[in-house]
Parts: sequence; structure tokens; C-alpha cells
Amino acid sequence: MSAPAVAFATLGCRLNQGDSHALAATLEERGFRTVPFEAPADVVVVNTCTVTGRAVVSDRQMIRRARRLHPDARVIVTGCWAQTDPAGVAAMRGVDAIVGNADKARLPDLVAELLASERRDLRLLVTDIGSVGPLPPPPVARATARSRAFLKVQEGCQHRCAFCIVPMARGASRSLDPKVVVDQARRLVALGHPEIVLTGVDLGHYGADLRPRTSLAALLRDLVALPGLRWVRLSSVLPAYFTPELLEVVTGSPVLAPHLHLPLQSGSDRVLRRMRRPYSTAMYRRLVERLAAAIPRLGLGADVIVGFPGETEDDFAATMRLVEALPFSYLHVFGYSDRTGTEAAASTGHVDAGTIARRSRELHALAAAKSRTFRRAMVGVVHDALVLETRDRATGCLVALTGNYVEVLVDGPDDLMRTMTTIRVMSADATRTQGVVEPLRARALPAQAVLGEASEGASHRRAPSGATAPSE
Repeated sequence: MSAPAVAFATLGCRLNQGDSHALAATLEERGFRTVPFEAPADVVVVNTCTVTGRAVVSDRQMIRRARRLHPDARVIVTGCWAQTDPAGVAAMRGVDAIVGNADKARLPDLVAELLASERRDLRLLVTDIGSVGPLPPPPVARATARSRAFLKVQEGCQHRCAFCIVPMARGASRSLDPKVVVDQARRLVALGHPEIVLTGVDLGHYGADLRPRTSLAALLRDLVALPGLRWVRLSSVLPAYFTPELLEVVTGSPVLAPHLHLPLQSGSDRVLRRMRRPYSTAMYRRLVERLAAAIPRLGLGADVIVGFPGETEDDFAATMRLVEALPFSYLHVFGYSDRTGTEAAASTGHVDAGTIARRSRELHALAAAKSRTFRRAMVGVVHDALVLETRDRATGCLVALTGNYVEVLVDGPDDLMRTMTTIRVMSADATRTQGVVEPLRARALPAQAVLGEASEGASHRRAPSGATAPSE
């Protein structure tokens, strides 16, 4: 008889993806099998998000889909919605257990209990997030089918932005010991992952809670020295955390992927103050201009909220002007939605839904235009790229991810998956970027071989992703 099968459905941010990977690893250490969501499963874990009202709608849809697809399985709901609104989750039909973020470590024991019992009464494991202790070490890294490895190094947030429910879902800021991070990264590289994505709720705050105190810059200096590591990618870092030390390592090492995600939220200083954001538009602009000057072909993303309470047409116009002026390659646009318990939910000046929808459309259109401009500038240029583990559903092509975070569709055999190769971008339209594998580098390259080339002169940043002019 084969081991019980557990499937995961993960919604929301990269941190949730990292949490699901860690839970899957722990379950496999306990003798369970993890399988794709569509495969037959004995248990389905739905890892939820609650950052917006739309996210909760997606959570509900996924829970219903899990029950339809797996009518006989036990369904466990965990993540941020489970932590902040367990009653809302419990009201849904077909949920067997609810596990908050503070109790995720108990999930493997719960899976075993559910499978050993014929009882179908609801299990509730949701502890006060304020009571959580230090960030526990991750499970020992294991080989996976994924090309990129996600490594959570920080959890929780000490900020209290007016719109944000995340501190209620994730708790106070806690960091993973740097020695543990480096050891885990070393194992991940040895298992064949040329790229590691560092995740955290408030990644720039890394190390401030540790004793002795350390920093994200110090951690990165240790990581970029690891043999075999091609890229370290940062998930999201607030502009206020870019100290001279962090700027030096981000702009000075070719192992730092030439891609940054800097949350903006608004291009109006008045709205930023209402949001309680710890930066101004002038600070944001100066940082972006400095980074773009130092890192050729920088992939730059941002989050922007439209329709925050009190946002006027002039405020929105200021956001549009700032987005137009800066070299963004993509945006995540969110229409404001109330989150129960936040300051903004209780504030005055709420913007009507029609206006929020219109502003969202306008900003989405501008973001799409900037994405096309950025990707068209890549046409004819050669890049190192990491070939992902699945093909594009619409075209059947391989998907190669460049250092500056552009997915390029290429033809090639399956044995290119999960390896570094070199591609030339050939075209970019409204929805797709297409390229070819360079003939001289058409074979799959081991991560160690790629790093052997990248390590030469690693203290100086080259053009990102090994980019060269077409004539070279």
C-alpha cells in the first residue's frame, strides 16, 4: 500500500509558496507523499491569502474546487485567511480542519490524526499570532521538481500601515539565524537549484530582531559567496531599507538577480501619509533612479493601491505621472478593499466602487504599455535564463525566466527544464515574449558550470543575466 497522498493549493504571495514548500518537505519526512493538486489525494491543504477582498473570494473558490475535485479527501485550510477569520472559513461546507499561521508546524500531526480517525467534525487550531516565538528553522532541503527554490528568512511585520491586515495574520517581525539560512542555501544549490528566492513579509527588516543584530546586506554578502549559486532574488523590499550597505551589495554583485520589487502603493505624498507608509515619493524616485543607473536592464516591479480612502483625482493623477516617469517593467495593481480591524476600514472618504474600477483600468493599461516597452527593448539581446519546470499551457513552449524577471517562451527539449541556458529574445507583443536558445549554448548547463563563469570578478556587477549586444 502506498503512502497517503497530500496535495497543496497555494494562493497569494511568494511567502505562502515558501510555506507550502516547507510544509510539503516536512510531510514527506513523516512518510507522506505530496502530489499535484489535480492528482488523487487523501488530504488537500489550501494555503490562503487575505491581503484583499478579492483574495478572500479566491480562497473561497479554491476551497470549493478542492472539495469538488477531491470529494473523499480531508480538506485543511491554513494561511492568512485561516488566521484572521477562522469563523468565515468554518462557515464553508466541506472543511475538515482550520490551521492558523501560528500553528502551521502542527499540520503534519493533524494530517496523521485526520487520516487515522473516521470522525468528520471540524478541527480548529488557531493560536493568537501575538504569542508566537522565534522563527523555527526550515525542514532540511530536499530535491524537488522546481527550478527555483524559495527560502523564507523573515516572518511578520513591525509596521502598522493603515490598510494592511498582514501584521494580524503573520505577527511581529522574526528572522531566521543567518547560519541556518546559509546552510540551507548551500544544500539547495547542491540539490541543483541555481536560483534562490529570499522571501519574507518585511524582508528589509531581516536581522534587526536577532542578537547579535545583523542585516539583509550582511546576509546577502554571505550568500553571494556560495559556490554554485547563480542568482539570489529578493522578493519585496521597502525603499526605506536601502542603506548604503544594502545598495552596495545589490548593485555590486552579479549573483543578485537584476530584478527588484519595491512597493509604491501611491504616487501621492498626501495618500502615502494617510497610509502611514515610511517613505515619500521623492525618496522613492531617488532610489529607483540610482538603482536603474547602476543595474543595466533592471527589472523593476511595484505594488500600487488605487482608491484608498480619501484619494482624489489629483492624487490618482500624481500616481499615474510617477509610474509614467519611472522605468517599471511590471506593476501589481490592487483596488482598495476594506480589511476588518485596519485603520483605513474605519476612516472616512471611501471611494466608490465605480471610480476604483475606472482608476484600476487606467493604471493597468499604463502598466501594460510599460511592460511592452521594457520587453521590446530586450529584442535582439542575449540573456542567461533559468528554464522553468513546466511548459506554457497555451503554446507548449518551454518557459525561460531571465534575471530581470521576464518569462520568455522558447522551443526545446524537456531536458532543458530546471537548468540554466542562454537565449536570444526575438519578439515581444502585448502578452508574450518569445526567443530562441542560442546554438552555442543549446545544451543544458549545470548550475556549477554557470557559476564558474559568473564567479570570475564577482565583486563587480556586469550587465545582468550575461546580457550582450546582438553584434557580440
